[in-house]
Order: sequence, then C-alpha cells, then structure tokens
Amino acid sequence: MTLRFLAPAVAGLLLAASPATACPFCTPTGTTLTGEVAQADFILFGTMKNAKLDKDDGAFNKGTTELEIEVVIKSHDAVKGKKSVIIPRYIPTTGVKDSKYLIFFNVINGKLDSYRGEAVSPDSKLPEYLKGAIEVRQKDSATRLKYFFDFLEADDIVVSADAFTEFGYADYKEVREIAPKLPAATLLKWLTDPNTRGSRLGLYGLLLGHSGKAADADAIRALLDDKQRSYTNGLDGVLAGYTLLSPKNGWEYTVALVKNQKTEFPVKYAALKTARFFWEFRSDVVTNPQVLEAMKLLIDDADVADMPIEDLRKWKVWTLTPLILGYASNESHNTTPIIMRSILKFAIAASWADATNTAAIDYVKAARLKDPKRVQFLEELLKDEVKPIPPASPEKKDPPK
Repeated sequence: MTLRFLAPAVAGLLLAASPATACPFCTPTGTTLTGEVAQADFILFGTMKNAKLDKDDGAFNKGTTELEIEVVIKSHDAVKGKKSVIIPRYIPTTGVKDSKYLIFFNVINGKLDSYRGEAVSPDSKLPEYLKGAIEVRQKDSATRLKYFFDFLEADDIVVSADAFTEFGYADYKEVREIAPKLPAATLLKWLTDPNTRGSRLGLYGLLLGHSGKAADADAIRALLDDKQRSYTNGLDGVLAGYTLLSPKNGWEYTVALVKNQKTEFPVKYAALKTARFFWEFRSDVVTNPQVLEAMKLLIDDADVADMPIEDLRKWKVWTLTPLILGYASNESHNTTPIIMRSILKFAIAASWADATNTAAIDYVKAARLKDPKRVQFLEELLKDEVKPIPPASPEKKDPPK
C-alpha cells in the first residue's frame, strides 16, 4: 500500500526535477525514492501506532499518529536521539497490522511535514534497498543501473516499482551502456514468464536486444508467434529487441504488422514507437530511409495517421510535403479533425523552414482564407518548436535626385 501526502509546493519541485529524456519503452510513474531523498530533510522507517483522530475538526485526516523509529534512513537534528516522532496527521492503521512505514519529512517553520509515506510488509527490504540506492546515487550510470536491475523483480512491490522507475528516468545512452553486461538468460526468463507485469516487457525486450545472441532472437520470435501470449503492452520494446538482435528479420516482422490491414490499433502504435526508436537512437541498425517507408505506410492508415505526421514534422522531413498534403483530399483522412490538424501543422512548419516549399506555403494560404483564427492558433502553438523565416526585406531604392 502506498500513502501519498505530497504538498503542492513539494510536488512541483519533484516534477521539475524530471529529466527531459528517458529510457524508451519504459514509462516512469512518479518520482523515484532516491530522487526524493534530496528533497526530504529526513527519512524514517518504523511502525505506526497511537493514531488519534481530531473529531472536533472536520478536516480530512486531522489528528496525530506516532511513528516508532526503527531505522533512520536520512538523519536530521529534529530527530537525533529520538525513539519516536509524532506525525501531525491521522493515519489509520486498521487492516494493516504489523505493517512498517517509510516516511519522508520536511521541517517547515519548525514543524514536521510528513509529505510521503510507503506502507510495506514487516519483512520488507525497503530500508536496505534505499540505503544502497543512496550509496550508488552519485556513482557512474552503469553502477547505478546494475544496482537497480537486481531489484526489478523483487518480491516487494514498492522496491521493484522504484527500481523500474529508475530505469524509466535513465537516458537511452545509459541503458545502452549497461545492457550488454546484463544476463540475457534472466531477461529471457522474465519475458517468457506469464506472470511478469506487462509494463516491464518493453524494457526487458530492449535490454535483451543488447545483451542477447542470435538464439535469443529466435526465442523472441517464438514468443511473438505464440497465439496464447499477448505482448500488446510492451510490444514496442520487444520488437526493438528482436530487431537489434536480428535487424533484417525483426524489421520485416515490424513492417508486416503495419502492412496487415487486420492489425489492431495498439499493435500499430507499438510498431510506430519502434520506428521512432530506430530513427531517434539507432539508425545504424534500421536506416532512416527504412523508417520513412514504414512511416508512409502508417500515414496511409487513418487509424494512426496523425501520429506519424506529427513525428515527421518534429523530424523536419519536409521532402514528404507533397505526400502528406495529398491526404488532405483523401476522404478517409479529411473527415478526421485530428488528422487535418496534424497536416496543417506540418504545412505551417514546412513553410517556415523552407521559403521555396510552395506546396506548403499555398496550403497554409488556403487554410488561412478558410479559417484565419485556426491557422493563427496553430502558428502560435508551433513558434516554440520552429522559428518562422522572417519576411524578405523590401529592396532599397535610390532616392530621387
């Protein structure tokens, strides 16, 4: 069980600390425990008791609870020599008998603010895990991620979730550095285990793609072909791992998913995310022209067309302007507002980037005549991404003599 006491000011600090880039195929949730260590004045682990509700106050959880200190994870003068502290809020312990709690505190104007709490089982290894995590926090990325890898499938859900979140916030270059040193057999075991959480499959597939051998590519393909298994959740990372191990077979398999008209949206989206990965990180494995061919197929599919168009705009692939603008007259696409919006955004960005792109310029002019407010809105939206080309200065003429 997780208790969340985040105050708005603290939450803002934690969100602002999130890195701009993160590991592909593993979406982090919340802030890591070690990420909050720097924000907390002190951290305690112990048992809750003597919870007292202030019945005279209608505020939610108004009251006090005593935390009996067992382990000081991070110390502070406010708790030196103390065996317990009084938390200024009512935290009911009914139904969580013998549970232990990890509590993060700040001291504000001399008063304790318990802004985050984690309830865990009595035999939890959370204190030891967090102490170790703090020790490796300032070490090189390979050392840090190797430490968290060992806890990815820990029995304690709080520990395993935090280890996964640490990978989620790591840059791909950090993941790529450590992945070849990880045990491929362990990763394949996790992938094939039907009890492995779906949210982990993308990360495990990606890691196996760096650490495995040719035989592991065959094993991944067998998993993908197994009708009794579903890899929709995490399929993108599994496809990427398969392609890293066997570029020709893996990419052909991915493109085949896109070509198949019966492929469901989640699978198409996974293929799109796989294509993004190779464009942005590994064009040495799947070339940019290969990715563009797959993106063309995705654009042709009205179910997902807006997303690859958005990607191509961000990648500044203006050479595909005629192709993309052509879909504005395609009935399967022009009846969908979100697709038409993405086409117009592409045209605006293309017209700004290349003053000779007459197709984009003409398209924007026509759109402005039809709905000037809509074009102006999208232009304002795009100014943070693309700097418009300034208009040409009028030619100077000599003054009359």
